[in-house]
Amino acid sequence: MYSKAQSRSSIFGMSWKPANTTLAVTLTLLFLIFLIVFLTVTAQQVQAQTFTVIHTFTGGTDGLFPDAGVTLVGHTLFGTAFGGGAAGQGTVYKMRSTNGNWTFAPLHAFGGSGDGAQPVAPVVIGRNGSLYGTTQVGGSGPHGYGTVFNLTPSPTPAETPLNAWEETVLYSFQGQGLGAIEPGWGALAADQAGNLYGTTRGGGMLGYGTVFELSPSQEGWTEKILYNFRGNNDGVQPIASVVFDNAGNLYGTTYGGGAYGLGTVYELTPSGSGWVESVLYTFTGGSDGTSPWGGVIVDQSGNLYGTTNSGGMGRGGTVFELSPSAAGWVLTTLHSFSYNGSSPWPGSYASLAIDQAGNLYGTTSLDGANFAGNVFKLSPGNGGWTYSSLHDFTGGSDGWDPVGSVTLDASGTVYGTAAQGGTYGDGVVFEIRP
Repeated sequence: MYSKAQSRSSIFGMSWKPANTTLAVTLTLLFLIFLIVFLTVTAQQVQAQTFTVIHTFTGGTDGLFPDAGVTLVGHTLFGTAFGGGAAGQGTVYKMRSTNGNWTFAPLHAFGGSGDGAQPVAPVVIGRNGSLYGTTQVGGSGPHGYGTVFNLTPSPTPAETPLNAWEETVLYSFQGQGLGAIEPGWGALAADQAGNLYGTTRGGGMLGYGTVFELSPSQEGWTEKILYNFRGNNDGVQPIASVVFDNAGNLYGTTYGGGAYGLGTVYELTPSGSGWVESVLYTFTGGSDGTSPWGGVIVDQSGNLYGTTNSGGMGRGGTVFELSPSAAGWVLTTLHSFSYNGSSPWPGSYASLAIDQAGNLYGTTSLDGANFAGNVFKLSPGNGGWTYSSLHDFTGGSDGWDPVGSVTLDASGTVYGTAAQGGTYGDGVVFEIRP
Protein backbone atom coordinates (compact mmCIF):
# COMPACT_ATOMS: atom_id res chain seq x y z
CA MET A 1 0.00 0.00 0.00
CA TYR A 2 1.24 3.46 -0.91
CA SER A 3 1.77 5.45 2.32
CA LYS A 4 2.41 9.11 3.16
CA ALA A 5 5.85 8.14 4.42
CA GLN A 6 6.65 6.63 1.04
CA SER A 7 5.42 9.78 -0.71
CA ARG A 8 7.75 12.01 1.37
CA SER A 9 10.81 9.86 0.65
CA SER A 10 9.97 9.66 -3.04
CA ILE A 11 10.35 13.43 -3.35
CA PHE A 12 14.09 12.93 -2.91
CA GLY A 13 14.18 10.03 -5.36
CA MET A 14 14.80 7.32 -2.79
CA SER A 15 12.98 4.79 -0.67
CA TRP A 16 14.11 4.80 2.95
CA LYS A 17 12.74 3.47 6.25
CA PRO A 18 14.26 4.24 9.66
CA ALA A 19 15.69 1.31 11.57
CA ASN A 20 13.62 2.04 14.65
CA THR A 21 11.09 4.48 16.04
CA THR A 22 13.55 6.25 18.35
CA LEU A 23 15.85 7.06 15.46
CA ALA A 24 12.91 8.27 13.41
CA VAL A 25 11.77 10.62 16.18
CA THR A 26 15.30 11.93 16.68
CA LEU A 27 15.78 12.64 13.00
CA THR A 28 12.38 14.27 12.81
CA LEU A 29 13.24 16.57 15.72
CA LEU A 30 16.58 17.45 14.14
CA PHE A 31 14.84 18.21 10.87
CA LEU A 32 12.30 20.45 12.63
CA ILE A 33 15.08 22.30 14.47
CA PHE A 34 16.94 22.80 11.19
CA LEU A 35 13.74 24.03 9.54
CA ILE A 36 13.04 26.52 12.34
CA VAL A 37 16.60 27.87 12.21
CA PHE A 38 16.47 28.11 8.42
CA LEU A 39 13.16 29.95 8.42
CA THR A 40 14.36 32.29 11.17
CA VAL A 41 17.54 33.17 9.29
CA THR A 42 15.59 33.60 6.06
CA ALA A 43 13.08 35.88 7.77
CA GLN A 44 15.93 37.95 9.23
CA GLN A 45 17.49 38.29 5.80
CA VAL A 46 14.21 39.40 4.27
CA GLN A 47 13.54 41.86 7.09
CA ALA A 48 17.13 43.15 7.21
CA GLN A 49 16.42 46.07 4.91
CA THR A 50 14.19 48.90 6.20
CA PHE A 51 12.77 51.18 3.51
CA THR A 52 11.55 54.65 4.51
CA VAL A 53 10.27 57.58 2.47
CA ILE A 54 11.99 60.63 3.97
CA HIS A 55 10.39 63.22 1.68
CA THR A 56 7.36 63.21 -0.60
CA PHE A 57 7.36 65.89 -3.30
CA THR A 58 4.21 67.97 -3.57
CA GLY A 59 4.83 69.59 -6.95
CA GLY A 60 5.01 73.02 -5.30
CA THR A 61 8.02 74.95 -4.03
CA ASP A 62 9.83 71.73 -3.20
CA GLY A 63 9.74 70.54 -6.84
CA LEU A 64 8.52 67.51 -8.72
CA PHE A 65 10.06 64.58 -10.61
CA PRO A 66 13.45 64.16 -8.83
CA ASP A 67 15.14 62.27 -11.68
CA ALA A 68 18.73 62.62 -10.59
CA GLY A 69 19.14 60.88 -7.24
CA VAL A 70 20.92 62.59 -4.36
CA THR A 71 24.44 63.59 -3.30
CA LEU A 72 25.45 62.88 0.31
CA VAL A 73 27.74 65.14 2.33
CA GLY A 74 27.96 64.22 6.00
CA HIS A 75 24.38 64.14 7.26
CA THR A 76 23.06 66.27 4.40
CA LEU A 77 21.54 65.22 1.07
CA PHE A 78 21.52 67.54 -1.95
CA GLY A 79 19.42 66.95 -5.06
CA THR A 80 17.58 68.42 -8.00
CA ALA A 81 13.98 68.19 -9.21
CA PHE A 82 13.10 68.45 -12.90
CA GLY A 83 10.02 70.63 -12.35
CA GLY A 84 8.18 72.54 -9.69
CA GLY A 85 9.39 75.60 -7.85
CA ALA A 86 8.04 79.13 -8.26
CA ALA A 87 8.24 79.06 -12.07
CA GLY A 88 7.69 75.34 -12.54
CA GLN A 89 11.17 74.92 -14.05
CA GLY A 90 12.85 72.86 -11.36
CA THR A 91 14.60 73.20 -8.04
CA VAL A 92 17.75 72.41 -6.08
CA TYR A 93 17.08 71.18 -2.54
CA LYS A 94 18.81 69.89 0.55
CA MET A 95 17.76 67.54 3.34
CA ARG A 96 19.46 67.31 6.72
CA SER A 97 19.21 64.55 9.30
CA THR A 98 19.18 65.42 12.99
CA ASN A 99 18.79 62.48 15.36
CA GLY A 100 17.17 60.49 12.58
CA ASN A 101 14.67 63.23 11.67
CA TRP A 102 14.91 64.72 8.19
CA THR A 103 14.17 68.35 7.34
CA PHE A 104 13.70 69.57 3.75
CA ALA A 105 14.66 72.98 2.33
CA PRO A 106 14.59 74.22 -1.30
CA LEU A 107 17.78 76.13 -2.15
CA HIS A 108 16.99 77.50 -5.62
CA ALA A 109 14.01 77.64 -7.95
CA PHE A 110 14.95 77.97 -11.62
CA GLY A 111 13.26 80.76 -13.54
CA GLY A 112 13.39 79.09 -16.94
CA SER A 113 15.42 81.71 -18.77
CA GLY A 114 18.87 83.07 -17.94
CA ASP A 115 19.44 80.91 -14.87
CA GLY A 116 18.50 77.67 -16.62
CA ALA A 117 15.64 75.19 -16.40
CA GLN A 118 14.84 71.51 -15.94
CA PRO A 119 17.84 70.02 -14.10
CA VAL A 120 18.11 66.25 -14.62
CA ALA A 121 21.65 65.65 -13.34
CA PRO A 122 22.90 65.38 -9.74
CA VAL A 123 24.82 68.21 -8.15
CA VAL A 124 28.43 67.79 -7.00
CA ILE A 125 30.24 69.44 -4.11
CA GLY A 126 33.21 71.67 -4.88
CA ARG A 127 36.28 72.23 -2.75
CA ASN A 128 34.74 75.37 -1.24
CA GLY A 129 31.57 73.56 -0.16
CA SER A 130 29.46 75.04 -2.93
CA LEU A 131 27.31 73.08 -5.39
CA TYR A 132 27.88 72.63 -9.12
CA GLY A 133 25.34 71.27 -11.56
CA THR A 134 23.73 71.55 -14.99
CA THR A 135 20.36 72.31 -16.51
CA GLN A 136 19.46 70.70 -19.79
CA VAL A 137 17.74 73.82 -21.18
CA GLY A 138 17.65 77.57 -20.51
CA GLY A 139 20.55 79.96 -20.08
CA SER A 140 21.57 83.15 -21.84
CA GLY A 141 22.35 81.50 -25.17
CA PRO A 142 20.17 82.31 -28.20
CA HIS A 143 18.31 79.00 -28.07
CA GLY A 144 18.41 78.04 -24.40
CA TYR A 145 20.67 75.01 -24.79
CA GLY A 146 21.41 74.57 -21.09
CA THR A 147 23.74 75.81 -18.38
CA VAL A 148 26.42 74.94 -15.85
CA PHE A 149 25.59 76.63 -12.54
CA ASN A 150 27.10 77.18 -9.11
CA LEU A 151 25.21 77.57 -5.83
CA THR A 152 27.00 79.10 -2.85
CA PRO A 153 25.76 79.87 0.66
CA SER A 154 24.80 83.52 1.06
CA PRO A 155 27.26 85.52 3.21
CA THR A 156 24.37 87.37 4.87
CA PRO A 157 21.52 85.94 6.97
CA ALA A 158 18.50 84.93 4.89
CA GLU A 159 14.80 85.14 5.69
CA THR A 160 13.96 81.91 3.85
CA PRO A 161 15.97 78.86 2.67
CA LEU A 162 15.55 80.01 -0.95
CA ASN A 163 17.44 83.20 -0.09
CA ALA A 164 20.17 81.36 1.79
CA TRP A 165 21.98 80.27 -1.37
CA GLU A 166 22.98 82.33 -4.39
CA GLU A 167 23.09 80.96 -7.94
CA THR A 168 25.68 81.93 -10.53
CA VAL A 169 25.53 80.69 -14.11
CA LEU A 170 29.10 79.70 -14.97
CA TYR A 171 28.38 78.93 -18.61
CA SER A 172 25.46 78.96 -21.04
CA PHE A 173 25.78 76.58 -23.97
CA GLN A 174 25.56 78.50 -27.22
CA GLY A 175 24.88 75.77 -29.76
CA GLN A 176 26.50 77.72 -32.58
CA GLY A 177 29.32 76.54 -34.81
CA LEU A 178 31.13 73.84 -32.86
CA GLY A 179 29.19 74.62 -29.67
CA ALA A 180 27.65 71.95 -27.48
CA ILE A 181 23.96 71.67 -26.57
CA GLU A 182 21.96 70.09 -23.75
CA PRO A 183 24.14 68.72 -20.95
CA GLY A 184 23.46 65.08 -20.23
CA TRP A 185 22.00 63.25 -17.25
CA GLY A 186 25.32 62.63 -15.55
CA ALA A 187 26.96 64.62 -12.78
CA LEU A 188 29.92 66.87 -13.49
CA ALA A 189 33.42 65.61 -12.67
CA ALA A 190 36.11 67.84 -11.14
CA ASP A 191 39.90 67.60 -11.07
CA GLN A 192 42.32 68.82 -8.40
CA ALA A 193 42.67 72.21 -10.10
CA GLY A 194 38.93 72.87 -9.91
CA ASN A 195 38.20 72.32 -13.60
CA LEU A 196 34.80 70.80 -14.40
CA TYR A 197 34.14 68.06 -16.96
CA GLY A 198 30.89 66.88 -18.48
CA THR A 199 29.05 65.75 -21.59
CA THR A 200 26.42 67.14 -23.91
CA ARG A 201 24.17 64.79 -25.82
CA GLY A 202 24.11 67.03 -28.88
CA GLY A 203 26.09 69.69 -30.63
CA GLY A 204 29.74 69.65 -31.47
CA MET A 205 31.39 69.46 -34.86
CA LEU A 206 28.82 67.10 -36.39
CA GLY A 207 25.99 67.38 -33.86
CA TYR A 208 26.54 64.00 -32.16
CA GLY A 209 27.60 65.29 -28.75
CA THR A 210 30.73 66.34 -26.90
CA VAL A 211 32.90 65.98 -23.84
CA PHE A 212 33.72 69.44 -22.48
CA GLU A 213 35.90 71.10 -19.85
CA LEU A 214 35.15 74.32 -17.97
CA SER A 215 38.17 76.12 -16.50
CA PRO A 216 38.00 78.98 -13.98
CA SER A 217 39.95 82.21 -14.41
CA GLN A 218 39.77 85.79 -13.19
CA GLU A 219 37.63 86.63 -16.22
CA GLY A 220 35.15 83.82 -15.60
CA TRP A 221 34.80 80.28 -16.87
CA THR A 222 36.05 79.15 -20.27
CA GLU A 223 34.62 76.18 -22.15
CA LYS A 224 36.85 73.85 -24.13
CA ILE A 225 35.60 70.93 -26.21
CA LEU A 226 37.80 67.93 -25.41
CA TYR A 227 36.16 65.63 -27.94
CA ASN A 228 33.56 65.92 -30.71
CA PHE A 229 31.77 62.64 -31.42
CA ARG A 230 31.66 61.92 -35.13
CA GLY A 231 28.61 59.67 -35.21
CA ASN A 232 30.26 56.51 -36.47
CA ASN A 233 32.25 53.87 -34.59
CA ASP A 234 33.21 56.32 -31.84
CA GLY A 235 29.63 56.68 -30.59
CA VAL A 236 26.58 58.95 -30.55
CA GLN A 237 24.85 60.83 -27.72
CA PRO A 238 27.12 60.74 -24.65
CA ILE A 239 24.25 61.16 -22.18
CA ALA A 240 26.08 60.00 -19.05
CA SER A 241 28.82 61.52 -16.93
CA VAL A 242 32.54 61.02 -17.33
CA VAL A 243 34.73 59.67 -14.53
CA PHE A 244 38.48 59.87 -13.82
CA ASP A 245 40.80 56.99 -13.01
CA ASN A 246 43.94 57.39 -10.87
CA ALA A 247 46.04 58.16 -13.95
CA GLY A 248 43.85 61.10 -15.07
CA ASN A 249 42.08 59.32 -17.93
CA LEU A 250 38.36 59.91 -18.49
CA TYR A 251 35.81 57.16 -19.12
CA GLY A 252 32.23 57.34 -20.31
CA THR A 253 29.49 55.76 -22.42
CA THR A 254 27.50 56.70 -25.49
CA TYR A 255 23.86 55.74 -25.83
CA GLY A 256 24.19 54.91 -29.54
CA GLY A 257 26.79 54.59 -32.24
CA GLY A 258 29.65 52.17 -32.37
CA ALA A 259 30.12 49.38 -34.88
CA TYR A 260 26.57 48.09 -34.33
CA GLY A 261 24.85 51.37 -33.51
CA LEU A 262 24.03 50.14 -29.99
CA GLY A 263 26.40 52.21 -27.85
CA THR A 264 29.99 52.24 -26.65
CA VAL A 265 32.28 52.58 -23.67
CA TYR A 266 35.09 55.03 -24.41
CA GLU A 267 38.27 56.40 -22.87
CA LEU A 268 39.78 59.88 -23.25
CA THR A 269 43.50 60.07 -22.61
CA PRO A 270 45.30 63.42 -22.21
CA SER A 271 48.21 64.08 -24.53
CA GLY A 272 50.38 67.00 -25.52
CA SER A 273 48.11 67.90 -28.44
CA GLY A 274 44.79 67.37 -26.64
CA TRP A 275 42.71 64.37 -25.67
CA VAL A 276 42.68 61.12 -27.62
CA GLU A 277 39.55 58.97 -27.70
CA SER A 278 39.63 55.17 -27.72
CA VAL A 279 36.59 52.92 -27.94
CA LEU A 280 37.05 50.25 -25.28
CA TYR A 281 33.91 48.30 -26.09
CA THR A 282 31.12 48.31 -28.67
CA PHE A 283 27.83 46.73 -27.62
CA THR A 284 26.66 44.00 -29.95
CA GLY A 285 23.04 43.49 -28.92
CA GLY A 286 23.66 40.01 -27.51
CA SER A 287 24.09 39.00 -23.88
CA ASP A 288 26.12 42.19 -23.33
CA GLY A 289 23.06 44.46 -23.64
CA THR A 290 22.36 47.60 -25.64
CA SER A 291 22.09 51.35 -25.15
CA PRO A 292 24.01 52.28 -21.97
CA TRP A 293 22.22 55.33 -20.55
CA GLY A 294 24.20 55.49 -17.31
CA GLY A 295 27.93 56.04 -17.05
CA VAL A 296 30.66 53.80 -15.66
CA ILE A 297 32.44 53.71 -12.32
CA VAL A 298 36.06 52.67 -11.68
CA ASP A 299 37.27 50.41 -8.86
CA GLN A 300 40.73 50.44 -7.29
CA SER A 301 41.97 47.80 -9.75
CA GLY A 302 40.95 49.84 -12.79
CA ASN A 303 37.91 47.73 -13.68
CA LEU A 304 34.87 49.55 -15.05
CA TYR A 305 31.27 48.78 -14.06
CA GLY A 306 28.13 49.99 -15.79
CA THR A 307 24.62 49.20 -16.93
CA THR A 308 22.57 49.02 -20.10
CA ASN A 309 18.86 49.76 -20.15
CA SER A 310 17.86 47.13 -22.72
CA GLY A 311 19.09 43.92 -24.33
CA GLY A 312 20.90 41.09 -22.60
CA MET A 313 19.70 37.55 -22.06
CA GLY A 314 16.51 38.76 -20.36
CA ARG A 315 16.02 41.63 -22.85
CA GLY A 316 15.62 44.10 -19.98
CA GLY A 317 19.16 45.46 -19.69
CA THR A 318 22.35 44.33 -17.99
CA VAL A 319 24.99 45.07 -15.40
CA PHE A 320 28.47 44.63 -16.85
CA GLU A 321 32.14 44.72 -15.93
CA LEU A 322 34.95 45.79 -18.26
CA SER A 323 38.40 44.57 -17.26
CA PRO A 324 41.71 45.56 -18.88
CA SER A 325 43.92 42.78 -20.20
CA ALA A 326 46.95 42.40 -22.44
CA ALA A 327 44.63 41.67 -25.36
CA GLY A 328 42.33 44.63 -24.68
CA TRP A 329 39.26 45.18 -22.57
CA VAL A 330 37.07 42.18 -21.74
CA LEU A 331 33.35 42.55 -20.97
CA THR A 332 31.61 40.25 -18.51
CA THR A 333 27.84 40.39 -18.01
CA LEU A 334 27.21 40.23 -14.27
CA HIS A 335 23.40 40.27 -14.38
CA SER A 336 20.59 40.43 -16.95
CA PHE A 337 17.24 42.03 -16.18
CA SER A 338 14.06 40.51 -17.54
CA TYR A 339 11.78 42.23 -20.01
CA ASN A 340 8.43 42.41 -18.22
CA GLY A 341 6.15 43.20 -21.15
CA SER A 342 5.07 46.60 -19.84
CA SER A 343 7.96 48.63 -21.21
CA PRO A 344 10.69 47.98 -23.77
CA TRP A 345 13.30 49.42 -21.37
CA PRO A 346 12.74 48.28 -17.79
CA GLY A 347 16.43 48.21 -16.97
CA SER A 348 18.80 50.70 -15.40
CA TYR A 349 19.21 54.32 -16.50
CA ALA A 350 21.66 55.27 -13.78
CA SER A 351 25.30 54.80 -12.92
CA LEU A 352 26.15 52.26 -10.23
CA ALA A 353 27.47 52.83 -6.72
CA ILE A 354 30.11 50.67 -5.04
CA ASP A 355 30.96 50.10 -1.37
CA GLN A 356 34.25 49.22 0.33
CA ALA A 357 33.53 45.49 0.01
CA GLY A 358 33.06 45.76 -3.76
CA ASN A 359 29.27 45.33 -3.71
CA LEU A 360 27.44 47.14 -6.50
CA TYR A 361 24.17 49.06 -6.04
CA GLY A 362 21.77 50.43 -8.63
CA THR A 363 18.19 51.02 -9.69
CA THR A 364 15.89 49.87 -12.43
CA SER A 365 13.11 51.94 -13.91
CA LEU A 366 10.35 49.34 -14.27
CA ASP A 367 11.81 46.03 -13.13
CA GLY A 368 11.12 44.44 -9.76
CA ALA A 369 8.28 42.38 -8.38
CA ASN A 370 5.66 45.04 -9.12
CA PHE A 371 7.04 46.36 -12.44
CA ALA A 372 7.49 49.76 -10.77
CA GLY A 373 11.28 49.66 -10.42
CA ASN A 374 13.59 48.48 -7.68
CA VAL A 375 16.86 49.05 -5.85
CA PHE A 376 19.25 46.14 -6.28
CA LYS A 377 22.57 44.91 -4.93
CA LEU A 378 25.15 42.69 -6.62
CA SER A 379 27.64 40.97 -4.32
CA PRO A 380 30.84 39.28 -5.53
CA GLY A 381 31.86 35.86 -4.25
CA ASN A 382 32.67 32.27 -5.18
CA GLY A 383 33.67 33.31 -8.69
CA GLY A 384 30.36 34.98 -9.47
CA TRP A 385 27.88 37.65 -8.42
CA THR A 386 24.75 37.30 -6.31
CA TYR A 387 21.77 39.51 -7.12
CA SER A 388 19.32 40.71 -4.45
CA SER A 389 16.55 43.28 -4.52
CA LEU A 390 16.69 45.71 -1.59
CA HIS A 391 13.29 47.20 -2.36
CA ASP A 392 10.60 46.59 -4.96
CA PHE A 393 8.57 49.73 -5.50
CA THR A 394 4.80 49.32 -5.49
CA GLY A 395 3.83 52.44 -7.42
CA GLY A 396 2.02 53.78 -4.36
CA SER A 397 3.22 56.00 -1.53
CA ASP A 398 6.73 54.54 -1.82
CA GLY A 399 7.05 55.85 -5.40
CA TRP A 400 7.97 54.30 -8.72
CA ASP A 401 10.34 54.84 -11.65
CA PRO A 402 13.65 55.27 -9.75
CA VAL A 403 15.85 56.40 -12.64
CA GLY A 404 18.58 58.10 -10.60
CA SER A 405 21.71 56.68 -8.99
CA VAL A 406 21.84 55.74 -5.33
CA THR A 407 24.45 56.77 -2.79
CA LEU A 408 25.63 55.12 0.43
CA ASP A 409 26.85 56.36 3.78
CA ALA A 410 29.51 54.72 5.97
CA SER A 411 26.95 52.51 7.72
CA GLY A 412 25.67 51.07 4.43
CA THR A 413 22.42 53.04 4.35
CA VAL A 414 21.29 53.60 0.76
CA TYR A 415 19.75 56.92 -0.33
CA GLY A 416 17.98 57.70 -3.58
CA THR A 417 14.91 59.03 -5.33
CA ALA A 418 11.92 57.70 -7.22
CA ALA A 419 11.06 60.09 -10.04
CA GLN A 420 7.32 59.52 -9.77
CA GLY A 421 4.74 58.20 -7.35
CA GLY A 422 4.41 59.02 -3.70
CA THR A 423 1.37 60.57 -2.06
CA TYR A 424 1.05 63.29 -4.71
CA GLY A 425 2.53 61.41 -7.66
CA ASP A 426 5.50 63.77 -7.92
CA GLY A 427 8.29 61.56 -6.58
CA VAL A 428 10.00 60.76 -3.29
CA VAL A 429 13.37 60.67 -1.54
CA PHE A 430 14.01 57.38 0.27
CA GLU A 431 16.48 55.62 2.52
CA ILE A 432 17.12 51.89 2.90
CA ARG A 433 18.79 50.93 6.18
CA PRO A 434 20.64 47.61 6.47
